[in-house]
Parts: sequence; structure tokens; C-alpha cells
Amino acid sequence: MLYVVVILADPKYESRLNLALSLNIYVPRDERFGHLKLADFLSYALKSIVQVLKPEFESIFDKTPNEFDSFEDVLKLYEGGLEVPEGVVKVIRDNVPLEMLKEIFRTDGERFLKFPLPQVIAVDKFAWRTDEEFAREMLAGINPVMIRSLEEFPPASKLDPKVYGDQTSTITKEHIESNLEGHTINEVIIERKLFILDHHDALTYASRTLLFLQKNGTLKPLAIELSLPHPEGDQHGAISKVFVPEEKGVENSLWQLAKGYVGVVDSGYHQLISHWLHTHAVIEPFIIATNRQLSVLHPIYKLLHPHYRDTMNINALGRQILINAGGALEVTVFTSKYSMEFSSMLYKDWVFPEQALPQDLLKRGVAVKDSSCPHGLKLLIEDYPFAVDGLEIWFAIKTWVQDYCSVYYKDDESIKKDAELQSWWKELREKGHGDKKEEIWWPKMQTREELIETCTIIIWIASALHAAINFGQYPYGGYPPNRPAISSKLVPEKGTPEYDELLANPDKTYLKTFTSQFKAVLGISLVEILSRHSSDEVYLGQRDTENWTSDAEALEAFAKFGKKIEDIEEGMKRMNNDEKLRNRYGPVKMPYTLLYPSSEGGLTGRGIPNSVSI
Repeated sequence: MLYVVVILADPKYESRLNLALSLNIYVPRDERFGHLKLADFLSYALKSIVQVLKPEFESIFDKTPNEFDSFEDVLKLYEGGLEVPEGVVKVIRDNVPLEMLKEIFRTDGERFLKFPLPQVIAVDKFAWRTDEEFAREMLAGINPVMIRSLEEFPPASKLDPKVYGDQTSTITKEHIESNLEGHTINEVIIERKLFILDHHDALTYASRTLLFLQKNGTLKPLAIELSLPHPEGDQHGAISKVFVPEEKGVENSLWQLAKGYVGVVDSGYHQLISHWLHTHAVIEPFIIATNRQLSVLHPIYKLLHPHYRDTMNINALGRQILINAGGALEVTVFTSKYSMEFSSMLYKDWVFPEQALPQDLLKRGVAVKDSSCPHGLKLLIEDYPFAVDGLEIWFAIKTWVQDYCSVYYKDDESIKKDAELQSWWKELREKGHGDKKEEIWWPKMQTREELIETCTIIIWIASALHAAINFGQYPYGGYPPNRPAISSKLVPEKGTPEYDELLANPDKTYLKTFTSQFKAVLGISLVEILSRHSSDEVYLGQRDTENWTSDAEALEAFAKFGKKIEDIEEGMKRMNNDEKLRNRYGPVKMPYTLLYPSSEGGLTGRGIPNSVSI
């Protein structure tokens, strides 16, 4: 992070830039935004929301009930906006450029805060509440990289029992066996049909969600376990509750709440780990090492440079405005002031070779090696949109990298003798990702295969992986009840006023638990910005200029890559028209487009930019 040093009694004391005065954050000159529209959009929009509008929004909601009374109230954000007092309107108009008012806080008379309709409710306003859609979004939603195969029952924990006691799941076979289509738990585990979304070890009010792969190819949620630390100390284990699907009554209301808590936990993990840590943060050391150690004429520099566009600039803005102490993310995500601590702790689990999509799928047990299948992998959930589309993109990138590297490196010896390449890899491991310099699983960079795999992983992270977990934020999360990011209450207990309110008005209880007005509006504003493409974005298979190299073989290989990317997109469109593939569109009738390579500018829910540029 960038700080300004203030000399006090402790010379190590650091102070953050005063962003009320400037957003002129230092970024190396050749890493600054090169396209004015995106630069202005981010600078003004983020600064306006966080510094100017945040206190004004709070003043609005302090004078009115700080909660929605019904889902119809939430829908007003998209249908007509919220009525804002004239005094607040004046403050906003005086502080926000006109183009920002049009883009973010659209006007309808005196009504601000009118947002585009998120895709998840565009066709059906309530299909998001179904169990099928809840499960489908683990395969095709914002965070499709967490679900894994369950290989033991009950689910176990990796936490040290000497410190945390017994953390074994309290889910029993009685909770789930009635929903296994006549099978026993042992049978479905052997047949690899039992899956889990497991956030238990990482988070407080941790969740474990068990799911069953049905004959129709969709996942059925079986049980949700929520766990709290033991009040007498961690060594006593956890206090857990198990919820199972019910179709009516208070049990259904509790089940809906349980799904909401899973959404909260998964949203926080998504933003801080899957998104920030595993794409934005980890790619930056590669950018720095590439610029420091590789000449602009070096073939690997030319290969990777498009995949670094705008990343350092957007990360610098993010550190100052979004993920900083007291910033927007701490306000809108449940991890609050512990957000960066959480992200830093989970960095210890990051392993570079496992970022390769095939390795990730194998590690999570959602795929097995099978030479008879395309790419040598068999998906255990055949209709897994992120994995199906992702594998096509992954192997297209790898083929392109292999073709390109083969032009310049004819054998392994040429890799070993490339002094710039070896210096680049040494700096990357020992300084860029210096916390992990001793880890044995880093590639040694002694063979062409190691170079090809390394460059493929870098391009995958910067392009397709980031696209898959970023540009669905507004289509899915722009409607907060579907993707709540923060909760204010625990599950109500029998005999309490909260439980009585749940009986009387379950929808209002759900909204009071997860969707306060101010945080909803701020969260929607942020994910709308983060889900937008700039008008001059450069997408996978494209380059800023046709003259990026004069080598005919490299240009021919790139043209082949571009054509392959176009063909892959056409194949995705055909699959989205196949009604047998229910996980590609779900009850919400929302096709999976997050890995479509191409896009127009704006809020499209599709498109793979070359780099982490937003």
C-alpha cells in the first residue's frame, strides 16, 4: 500500500493520503490508465460514492426506517428509485459531475438511486429464492470456484483440535438421507454425487452446505450447518445448528434465512479471497517483476504485457478507496474491519500451480483424470458452466502460449540460458511472492513446459478467472436479497420477539436480517461500477495494435488463437440454447455468459478483458 510517512515519535508511523484533496495516487507512469473514460469514471465515481455520498446517504436513512419492509420496497430501487430530500439532492448535485449523475445516480424528477434491473430478477422476481437457483449459483454464479466433492461423512475440519476442539460437523444421516433419491450416504459418496460448499474453517458463523447431484443434473441442497465459536472458549469446539429444506411454515422461513447466511459468508469470501486476493493482488508481483527484469523486446514481455493493462492503477485505487480501513468494502461486507486481515491469512493457502484450472478442479474433486474425455478430464457435474466454459478457454490459452513460446524456445536448454527469464523468475518468487519463496511447488523454470504452464496460469488469472468472478457482481449481486453481503442478526430463537416476528412476517425478518437500506444502496452502487466494461476495453484474442510484433510465426499463432476464441464463444451460445443443460440458465432464466470472450462496453454480464482492469 502507498502511505505518506509522518515523522512523529515513532519513525515507522505511516499515514494514508488525504483523498479528500486528491486521487492522484502514485502509479509508475507506464502503468497509469491510458484511456481517459475509464480513468475519469473510476476516479469520480468511487470518490463520489465513498467520500461525498456516503454521509449524505446515511443522513437520509437516519431520518427514515433503516430497513426495507418488503421485497416490493427493494424493487423500487430499479423501478422508480428512492425519494431523496431536496437538501440532499443539492449536496449531491454540487459535488458530483453531471456525467456521474447520469451514469450512477439516475434522475427521474427528484428521484435518485434508480438502478438498472439486475439479470437475476429480470424475468422472474422471485425465482432466486428457489433451492435450485441457490445451488446453481455455486456452479454458474459469482463465486463458482468453491464447491467441492464431499469424500467423507460427516464433514471434518482441518482446524487443530488442540486449539479449537472438535469441529466435526453435526449434520447426521437422518438430516439428509430422505433426499438422496433412495440412495444411502455411503452409496452417494462412492458414486461421487455428494458435494459441499464449506466455509467452516475460515469464518465465524461459519457455514457448511451439503448438496446432492440429482439425475436431472442439477444440485439439490440437503442441509445447511451454521456454527458459532463456543462461549466458554475455542477449545470447546463450536455451537452448531443444522437446517434442512422445508416447503412451508416457520421451518421454510428458517431455511430461507439459513440460505441467506450462506450467501453472506460466500459473498465475503468471494470479494476478499476469490476476487481481490486470487486475481488483483497475486497478479501484481508478476507485473512488477516483468517490468523490472524483462526488456520490452523480450518475447515473454510481449506475450504477457497485454494482460497487465491497468491492473496496478486499479489496485492502487482499490487500496486507497475500497479495501482501506474504513473504506467501502468494510462497510458493505460482513468481515468489516477484519477484511484485510482475513485476506492476508488466506494467502498462506495460495499455491501458484494450483491456479491452473485443471489442477483446481482436480483438487476440489469436481473432476477426475480420464483420457477418453476432452482435455483428459471428466467433470463429475457434467453441467458445470464455469468449468465447462473455463476449460475451453484454458486450453485455448495454453495452445496459444505453446505455439508462441515454440517460436523462440526450441528446447529446454534455451530456457536455462535465458538470463532475463531466469532473473524474472527469481525476483518473482523471492521478492514478488517472497512470503512463499521457500515453497517447494514453484516451477523451477528449467523447461519449456514449465514456462508454458507458468505463462498460461498468469494469463488465465488476469483474464478469464477475473472475468468469471467479477462481471457477474451486478447481474447476481445487484439485487441484495439474492446475494446478501452482511447480516445484522443471528437466527431467531423460539420464545423471543424476533421469532414471533419471523412467524408473523418472514419476508420482513429476512430483509431486516440482511438488507439495510443504506448498505444495500452503497453495495449496489459499488458492484455496478465494478461490473462495467470501459468503451475501449481490449478482450481476450485481441491486441491494442496489430504491430505488436514483426515475427510472422507469432502473428500467425495469435490469429489462430483469436479464431479459436470466436469458435468457443459460438459453442457457448449453442449450449445456452440447450434446455437439457438446466444449470446454464436456471429458474431465473439467466443464461451463463460470464465467460463469453467478447462484449460491448457497459454493464453486459459477459466479456473477458485481457487484464484485471476494473
